[in-house]
Amino acid sequence: MSSLAQRTAVPSATYLKLVATAVLWGATWIAGRVAVSEAAPLAVASWRFLLAALLLGLLVVQREGWPRWSRSDWLTLTALGASGIFLYNLCFLYGLQLIEAGRGALVVALTPALVAASDWLFFGAPMSPVKATGIIVAMFGCLLVVSNGDLQLLVSGQIGVGEWLIIGCSMLWAVYTFIGRRATRSLSPLAMTFGASLTGCAMLTGAALLQGSLFSLAETTWRAWSSIAFLGVFGVAVAFTWYAAAVQEIGATRSAAFINLVPVSAVLLGALLLHERLGIAVLAGGSLVIAGVLMTNHAGAQLATGAHSKEKTA
Repeated sequence: MSSLAQRTAVPSATYLKLVATAVLWGATWIAGRVAVSEAAPLAVASWRFLLAALLLGLLVVQREGWPRWSRSDWLTLTALGASGIFLYNLCFLYGLQLIEAGRGALVVALTPALVAASDWLFFGAPMSPVKATGIIVAMFGCLLVVSNGDLQLLVSGQIGVGEWLIIGCSMLWAVYTFIGRRATRSLSPLAMTFGASLTGCAMLTGAALLQGSLFSLAETTWRAWSSIAFLGVFGVAVAFTWYAAAVQEIGATRSAAFINLVPVSAVLLGALLLHERLGIAVLAGGSLVIAGVLMTNHAGAQLATGAHSKEKTA
């Protein structure tokens, strides 16, 4: 295969994996809601990431040998575990106890715009009027979803805890994305995902033990256990690794744009499996979020192309 063919083949595989990742993450909203209907959120998260860490650890040892992480690596992995595993799952699973899976996923569709805005504010990424407009449109759509179509609730402070927890998911995932971008400079995506799962699992397990819920699963049915298994194997071990590899390959902003597909699959699966029905205002808000993020991503790609062209002509 020629070097040109190799350069074009790798991004194609990356995009396909990002699409699959988004679909798997959409399904985690359904699996998560099923699991927390029978078990405590902390117990669900602990067993989920214990399973994921075991699988990822076996893969790391098989492919890369026993990890030999530096102190700096451990600090980075601990930050990843705290943000993208421990705190994210607290917001995710406790939020799913309070709001519908499809509606929660529509809120999280804001994440790519949040990543793009953070990349500009904190890391000096280029910004254009179209990109800024896309971020504003996405945020307005998110407000529609959060308020269930009644924006006056925002002014009167009547937004529920569940909505705020899911907004927290978006913020924490943006943090995880940028820390992960730094981590992949010294660690492979697989090793990074394993390390984050390991440190996050330790935090979740400690919290579940303190709560007393880790082994309180006697009444849990096969539906909840199969949901936990899906969350651990496909929602973490497979999807997290593919996402980390994509961030390393094509960048944080372009990778995060594929999260647009998460709410689409979550809404469809929620309607099919959980019989959830979302109102017109919520669906309209979700559509605005997705449209805004598409604008953001398109403008970001144009800025990147323009910067590359200037470099070539300089």
